[in-house]
Amino acid sequence: MQIKTILRLIGLLLMIFSLCMLTPLPFNFIFHETFWPPFLAAFSSTFSVGAILWLCFRSHQNELKIRDGFLIVVLFWLVLCFFAAIPFLLAINSNHGITDALFESVAGFTTTGASIITQLDKMPHALLFYRQQLQFLGGMGIVVLAVAILPMLGVGGMQLYRAETPGPMKESKLTPRITQTAKALWSIYFLLTLLCMLSYWAAGMNWFDALGESFATVSTGGFSMHTASFAHYQSDLIECVACFFMLLGGTNFALHFLAFKNRSLKHYWQDDEFRYYVGFLLIMSLVVSISLVTYGFFTANPHAFIKSLFNIVSLATTTGFISAPFSTWPTYVPILIMLLAIIGGCAASTSGGIKVLRALLLFKQGKREMARLLHPNAIIPIKFGKHILPEPILQSMWGFISVFIALFLLLMIVFMAFGNDFITSFSAITATLANAGAGMGSVSTSFANLNLPSKWLLIFSMLAGRLEIFSLLILFSRQFWRK
Repeated sequence: MQIKTILRLIGLLLMIFSLCMLTPLPFNFIFHETFWPPFLAAFSSTFSVGAILWLCFRSHQNELKIRDGFLIVVLFWLVLCFFAAIPFLLAINSNHGITDALFESVAGFTTTGASIITQLDKMPHALLFYRQQLQFLGGMGIVVLAVAILPMLGVGGMQLYRAETPGPMKESKLTPRITQTAKALWSIYFLLTLLCMLSYWAAGMNWFDALGESFATVSTGGFSMHTASFAHYQSDLIECVACFFMLLGGTNFALHFLAFKNRSLKHYWQDDEFRYYVGFLLIMSLVVSISLVTYGFFTANPHAFIKSLFNIVSLATTTGFISAPFSTWPTYVPILIMLLAIIGGCAASTSGGIKVLRALLLFKQGKREMARLLHPNAIIPIKFGKHILPEPILQSMWGFISVFIALFLLLMIVFMAFGNDFITSFSAITATLANAGAGMGSVSTSFANLNLPSKWLLIFSMLAGRLEIFSLLILFSRQFWRK
């Protein structure tokens, strides 16, 4: 274990992240506010700690191994979330102090969007921008960003990339070099965010809201600029724009890369996962629309379909924007929407959940097992597109889903043991482990009223979901620490 090398990189990455605490400062001048001391305090403390670590261990530049990559990713997410909480700690008045500040920073950085702030419209503009910025950085992953901009991490960079990126096929690369892959991902990510911001502005948002909401939309983060979330805007056009870019954020970024590289959209429809992803969302939106009209929540018009489409896409891509109180919708609809959040978006996207690809492979595996009952001696491969998937990928899929379900049930039982009712427990664990953000019951509007142990449990759940469980849980195994 290269502990000293890891500490050097932690220090280096902390110094880089500290610069992000200076970007909210110009908004104090633009909006004539004075909320700058918390960011200067956060910058100085983060940069100082990072500089001390780097100076102490700057001579240690050994090659990173696989276990080093997992350890540095988890450590950096933990350390970064603590330092990122400093502005919230100085701005939020609450009974739980550091817990609430850390909860907000983890919710932002993991792109969960589960907020404990109840009066967003009264918050300083600098803090609102900082809050949205955390989602933007967490969407693609600050470690992948570091790999992109620091060639010195090129040695061993693949270990960081594998530990950070979501999805079952972590070995695939878009370009021959890992630094080029990370740069390609971030270039596309930045371009989509810029297009989203311009679209929001053209649809009627002011420039500040358009900037902040675009950060949350493409990153599928879910933090909104207003307490009422997207219900604040009362615009079907804005919701349609949001649906489009949430859909793109929940799409495999390899498809975006191929589309930009080849100047063609055919790659999207040629991908099995994307076709199932879009088709499933449209069918579910239609089902929910019919249910809402049937039960008298909306009349049969395009507005009802847009409302249902927006909330379905928002939860299914694990964004968590809300334009209507879906928790009050009739019978099965809220539960259905939360279950969609568990599936999530596509692999190699900014979405959380188990991913559409794993759900699709699970379906194909089920079909294969039924075929084997009729033909015990038959060799029936599972194909994804034109390619036959190797058994190790299928085994990793089964392993992930099994651990996800087991961890979900364990966290829900513990959460209920902390004094929460079933609906609140189910939705809160779903919202955090799938990084969806929106919930039902007592967390339908805010997570502020939860007790202290419940918040710490959800912090762990958000981190586990963002790092796809194994990257975090592997640190608790004896094999990881064995020499």
